[in-house]
Amino acid sequence: MNARQTVIFVVAVVLCLFGLTQCFQPSFTDGTSITHRDITEKALLIKTAFACRVLAVTGRGDDSLRFVNTLTVTTVQAICSATSSSLRSSDQFQTAINEIYSSNAKVDFSLPSVVECHFDSEAFQAGRDIITTGLSAVKANVNQRNFIAARQTLGEICHTLQDFYSHSDWVELGKTTPYKALIRPGQPLENLAGPDIPTCKNCTGATCTDNILPEVLRWGLLTSGYLNTISSEKPAGKCSHGGVSDKSSKKDPVGGINKDTPVSDHGSLHEKAADLAVDATLDLLEDIRIAVGDRNFLRLMGISQSSALCFVIDTTGSMADDIEDAKRVSFKIIDSKRGTPQEPSEYILVPFNDPDFGPVMRTTNADDFKSSINRLTANGGGDAPEMCMSGLRLALTSAPPSSDIFVFTDAPAKDFNLKSTVTALIETTKSVVTFLLTDAFSGRRRRSNSNNQGSTSRALSLSDAQLYRDIAQASGGQAIEVRRSDLSLATAIIEDSSVSAVVTVFQVVMDPGRPDNFTFTADATIRNMIIYITGASSLTFTLTSSTGVSQSSSDATGPLANFTTAGNLRRILLNTDNQTGLWTISINSNSPYTVKVTGQSSLNFVYSLVEKLDGAHSGVSPKEGRPTSGGNVTVLVTVTGSDTAAVTQVTLFDSSGPTEISGAVKSLGSNNFLVGFSGVPSGDFVVRLRGEDTTSRSTLSSFQRQASTQIKTSRLSVTAKASSTNMEPGSTIFIPFTVLSDISGTYTVRGSNDRTFPLNTPPTVTITAGDGGKTNGTVTLTAPANTPSGTDVTLTIEVLNAAATDINYAVLRFSVAAKVTDLSGPVCQVVNISGICPASSLLCASTQWEFIANLTDGINGTGIASITLQQGNGTLNTSTVVGAGGENVTLVTYSSSCCSQTVQVAAVDRVGNVGTCEGQATALTTPPPPTTAPATTNAITNATTNAITDATTNATTNAITDATTNATTNATTNAITDATTMVSTTPTATLTATSTGGRSLSTAQCLWISVVFSLLWK
Repeated sequence: MNARQTVIFVVAVVLCLFGLTQCFQPSFTDGTSITHRDITEKALLIKTAFACRVLAVTGRGDDSLRFVNTLTVTTVQAICSATSSSLRSSDQFQTAINEIYSSNAKVDFSLPSVVECHFDSEAFQAGRDIITTGLSAVKANVNQRNFIAARQTLGEICHTLQDFYSHSDWVELGKTTPYKALIRPGQPLENLAGPDIPTCKNCTGATCTDNILPEVLRWGLLTSGYLNTISSEKPAGKCSHGGVSDKSSKKDPVGGINKDTPVSDHGSLHEKAADLAVDATLDLLEDIRIAVGDRNFLRLMGISQSSALCFVIDTTGSMADDIEDAKRVSFKIIDSKRGTPQEPSEYILVPFNDPDFGPVMRTTNADDFKSSINRLTANGGGDAPEMCMSGLRLALTSAPPSSDIFVFTDAPAKDFNLKSTVTALIETTKSVVTFLLTDAFSGRRRRSNSNNQGSTSRALSLSDAQLYRDIAQASGGQAIEVRRSDLSLATAIIEDSSVSAVVTVFQVVMDPGRPDNFTFTADATIRNMIIYITGASSLTFTLTSSTGVSQSSSDATGPLANFTTAGNLRRILLNTDNQTGLWTISINSNSPYTVKVTGQSSLNFVYSLVEKLDGAHSGVSPKEGRPTSGGNVTVLVTVTGSDTAAVTQVTLFDSSGPTEISGAVKSLGSNNFLVGFSGVPSGDFVVRLRGEDTTSRSTLSSFQRQASTQIKTSRLSVTAKASSTNMEPGSTIFIPFTVLSDISGTYTVRGSNDRTFPLNTPPTVTITAGDGGKTNGTVTLTAPANTPSGTDVTLTIEVLNAAATDINYAVLRFSVAAKVTDLSGPVCQVVNISGICPASSLLCASTQWEFIANLTDGINGTGIASITLQQGNGTLNTSTVVGAGGENVTLVTYSSSCCSQTVQVAAVDRVGNVGTCEGQATALTTPPPPTTAPATTNAITNATTNAITDATTNATTNAITDATTNATTNATTNAITDATTMVSTTPTATLTATSTGGRSLSTAQCLWISVVFSLLWK
């Protein structure tokens, strides 16, 4: 074992040991433990489905989510689709969930011993600060549409929140609902065991179930286990976390209290802790949903019907015609798809010239995008090269993952030094970049215009052109070289990519070129197949279908396809009939060429490079940068669009070899497969997948898919860890990084970020023979004081060998959010609930009831930004008055027919704190019995009696209904049980308005008075 292998082995062992003690297991297990991944997935699916139903169903309550345990990514995507017949892709949804999973797991692997990240060692205040600070950052990111940064922070705080229920004694105290104060910074943390209060005694016997002191349980004191992997030291009398590597658990009081797995010290409570962690995660997600709105919440979750439309456009003087073509094709897409499921989910525009690039224009409003692209003007430009790579970098960090990005230019890139940075971002985001190069090789000169003082050659050299080809090849895109007169034919590729559920069936790059035959399988789920071929004009091809019918390139229209040519691009549109089966395409060319076969299908896959950790807490951690040449590569594959598909083969394919390596496939359940590859040689590889799925005819159908992004290997390894991914404006963050290599020498270090924030990077690092193949460095990044809250910044750290022939990198994304000083949400005070609903539902439409409440954010608050109706079918009106203390008070009036008898109103202040108001109509279940008592007395008595009875009845009905329909924030499978228990232990129901800021106002007296007053008035 060489020095480098020794370092890797030691690091792996240390991580495994930390993993043994820290938390719910991070990702995949043998099925006996509930993992962070399980907890997070269940909550994300429930809340995403609920948000989709809120938008789709009038009244914000339906029973389609009763069976929450059956929800999958595929079924939730179906719930969220605009129409049941629309072709839908769940790739973006699955990718968003995977991003949240990955950042959740990283807390264990990157910050294993930071006690506040796991609520260890009674670090309750610090742990709550992590959650609430991160929660504010998530909301700020979403409001700025920086969803990737928001997902990263969301995963981190979900991990910390979930660990509370496994590491503290909350479950042992008999709690059955989440601790709301953990996501409410304005609420006090109560009943904390003081630093000098003993909390545990020694475990007895083989099990450790009774080691928490009886007085701690009797007094309801909150504690958590102390964790020490270095020594046995801990405060006297305190509980330990427990586990193999927790040395403190060997010192009196011996044992631990964690519930991470069924075999943990308190493992008998593992499922209860996991259930509470699900409920708490739902509460957190509900707070975010209300704060940012349903549509933004769904974008955070990656729910969309189609892809983004992303343009990077050169705006120098000679590009006037190209800009007009970009306008034409984008307007055509907008106008033809507006209001349909195929309408782009987002519009992104990045202009560039020299010396300027940006800013990024992002919107979901088609008219805003039209206005922005209409404002582009082609002018100026002295020397020919432009800032193309800088503009493309902005697009890569701004667009959703796996986006199609189109670059329009006719000039070389001035900032070609960013090639490796752009390539790193492509590998990280898996976006596809296609270049439309117009008249770039004609040697023409700039057109003169009023802003151009001369003329300069814009022709691309071979090296200039190769830069664009290399980037396109790395991403799975194409470099299309076309005359300006034919540009409109080439832009058909943009329209092809703007439809939903586009998948890549097959792709190959031949450089150098050679004649070859290629086969691909068209499965029963795929339609609208298109073949793209780029290459020299002398290239010819023959296409043969699964039935043996052939068509050559000399026939533009034939039995199999119709094709058009634009510059070096051939676009072959297959006929709709007879597509299923094995096809062959034969290419005859000795010049470089590419072949790409696409189609539309819900069935696809997403993947990520991971590192596999074995042991009692086995799991996978996201792999930073490129895998090691000659080493093992592990890929986590998730099949999308089907819950019945099985993977039969996964390979890494390098067409330059050609080399194809098969991996060992292990099913992890829920459409996840872990694929291991041994001894991967150096090169550029793509992931190919083959599998089988049950078609509508209940027969197995074979399918194949290919990832677009290349996987490059490196003999270097670069890892970077920051203590936090959140920054405040004006602050500086230190990012330590580590370089591993089995070759001693000096390595160049390059750092860059997409926001041009001040950055300090060491120019070089050195590995000597005595370093064990390892060296360290530190990068500092400063967020300017005027950075808007919610901004994200992507940092790339690249390390190159002396010859610049080998490179690896680490990519980190940080969220810049201003410190929030307004910690309390808006407060609700119910003013009046009037009207009595009839017992018979047949009469509900003819009777009205009304709910009136005051909402305020206080004098020192940031002010109420929005008020929304979360539950109810009635009419909501608001008005603002000045309160007695000078604060702004929002008067909320809600009126409804008695067919809808509950209401929930949410108020959000300007920093995202949420407060809610709830009310329920009074209903008569039976007519008042006849009596000889005086009319006024009987009316009052019967009204009072019926008010209590009806409130109880309606509380029971609505509690069960809300639990069943998941209309409340704790919409889990335990909700019905909890609701029933609540009602059975509450003899009379009171109408309560609650605020998530922590205040509860009982209105039982108001109910009595309003009922009596109503009857007397009548």
